[in-house]
Amino acid sequence: VQLVESGGGSVQPGDSLKLSCATSGFIFSSQTMLWYRQAPGKEREFVARSVGLYGIFGYADSVKGRFTVSRDNAKNILYLQMRDLAPEDTGVYYCKVEAFDTWGQGTQVTVSS
Repeated sequence: VQLVESGGGSVQPGDSLKLSCATSGFIFSSQTMLWYRQAPGKEREFVARSVGLYGIFGYADSVKGRFTVSRDNAKNILYLQMRDLAPEDTGVYYCKVEAFDTWGQGTQVTVSS
């Protein structure tokens, strides 16, 4: 299982970013995929879920209405569209296969004015 996150950066409050997670080593289309984030000095926290076969999505309350998770099952890529970013969204963002205990290297998102 390999997971490679990308798309992070430094932005201002109110800006948008779209993260990507390129995957390999498993049958992507059938797996539930997760986004997590870890802010400096804090525990890693759940952000969003995409259930592979059923098109079901779930979000943490803190991002609901601002973040959208999607996936391209033909390209084995998971996305996280983030809108109206706020300083509290700052952190390293990781994708994860729910069934496997493997993490990518993460991608840094910094929101500041």
